[in-house]
Amino acid sequence: MAQADDEASVFRALADPTRRQILEDLREGELAAGQIAARFTISGPSVSRHLKVLKEAGLVTERRDANRILYGLVEDRLAVCVGRFLSAVCPEQIVLRHTRWRPVEESEGD
Repeated sequence: MAQADDEASVFRALADPTRRQILEDLREGELAAGQIAARFTISGPSVSRHLKVLKEAGLVTERRDANRILYGLVEDRLAVCVGRFLSAVCPEQIVLRHTRWRPVEESEGD
């Protein structure tokens, strides 16, 4: 049951569009809290609360760099939790997705 509760925190974190956007923004690398807040029209404290939810779900890391707090994406955590759920709910689609995303190799005759 502990694993289910742990994974539930990931899905609760993903339920909010602002948090999903933060994760997308972190795709390219670490961002300072101020840089993240500047991308939204909501208040700084609201962004901080979203970052806290993401951190508690294990989806972002936090580290200090002098007087800044930098946030980074924990890709493995996101991929494992969502992947495990998708594998359980629609395993056929996982196989199809891997097949479609695999690079097409050029045939020897070309």
